Amino acid sequence: MLALGTAAQTAACAFVYGVPYLADELRHRQGLTLTQVGVLVACPTAGLVLALYAWGAAADRFGERVVIACGLGVATLALAGAAAGAHGMVPLGALLAVAGAAGASVYSASGRLVMGWFGRRQRGLAMGIRQTATPLGMGVAALAMPPLATAHGLGGALGFLAAITGVMTVLIAVFAANPARPERAAAGPAANPYRGSRTLPRLHGSAALLVVPQFTAGAFALVLLTDVCGWSPVHAGQLIALAQALGAVGRVLVGRWSDRTGSRLREMRQLAVATAAVVAGTALATAFPSPLTPVLLVVAIAITASTNGLSFTSTAEIAGSAWSGRALGLHNTGQNLTAALVPPAAAVLISATGYWPAFVLAAAVAALSATIVPVAAGPGGAKDIADGEHEAQPGQAGHDGQEADASQVTGPGRRTISA
Repeated sequence: MLALGTAAQTAACAFVYGVPYLADELRHRQGLTLTQVGVLVACPTAGLVLALYAWGAAADRFGERVVIACGLGVATLALAGAAAGAHGMVPLGALLAVAGAAGASVYSASGRLVMGWFGRRQRGLAMGIRQTATPLGMGVAALAMPPLATAHGLGGALGFLAAITGVMTVLIAVFAANPARPERAAAGPAANPYRGSRTLPRLHGSAALLVVPQFTAGAFALVLLTDVCGWSPVHAGQLIALAQALGAVGRVLVGRWSDRTGSRLREMRQLAVATAAVVAGTALATAFPSPLTPVLLVVAIAITASTNGLSFTSTAEIAGSAWSGRALGLHNTGQNLTAALVPPAAAVLISATGYWPAFVLAAAVAALSATIVPVAAGPGGAKDIADGEHEAQPGQAGHDGQEADASQVTGPGRRTISA
């Protein structure tokens, strides 16, 4: 289930975030400006934002397997249509938006699929592995899209994306199994985790802000390397793929780190501070290009993706199994709304002022995010503010998200939860 969830998310990320790696094709062979390319880059994430909550509610009601399979199937059809000849900006953008809206099913449900099969002490590592899907998907796109576009045009690159989503549609439909769900308590439906608490809204907000440096570095790395450093698109794509691979490894290590410390939000804050420092260094290297510029860009791409697994896992744990689909839908909505806005906005800023001001702004936003992460001081240092679930047994999604008092007595093998 971990492998299926990760592979499905990787396929979705490849097409949702793969358009930046067609920038050279779109600019020089399709005649689009950088700002127009930024708009096309935003189309899949714009569609994603509109559909995330609905897919999350569907996953809460109907289960993960049917939601993921249906969404990937529709995305495959939209990408195949784009590959068949929809190369004008309006029809291409519309089909990319439809594919993104369909791919939202994976974002809302694949995390639930993985979370439900692991207990809390394994969940950080499991979700760290699942969250490697984003850099892996972007890495696959960075390696495959530039050479495919060079050899076979826009249709060849988009046809490749349609092929991998089609394969994953079949695999999910045949092999995926929904995790067992706990029986509903006799007292009635689970409490709304948003009522009377700012923990989840703050977590959603801080994670959304951290998308700004992630997409500033990721979406414009290829054009920065070609424009500023004089690299070819193919070689730039290869370096970006390496950076994404490092980001994937980093997510696994960060997930394991959070399991060992028993905390996730404290680590998220520390990584947000580190992200601000690295992106600020990248801005300086971009303003004064040198052989260090590609190196710092690689580090920036890797570290800006490091917090996603922590924020995603914390959201599901705090929300509880009965609300996790909707909570993850809202969480992903904030992140992907930001992801949809960053490329066109950053493209305008870069066109007007250059690359380094965009990286300075991204570093400042990362620093702001660190102040919003919902971590409170407690005995022994900073602790996560809330955790909506007891430890679940493998194959179960945990309890229904009721907040627990700090003095709660727990049974053997269960953690005390601090409210």
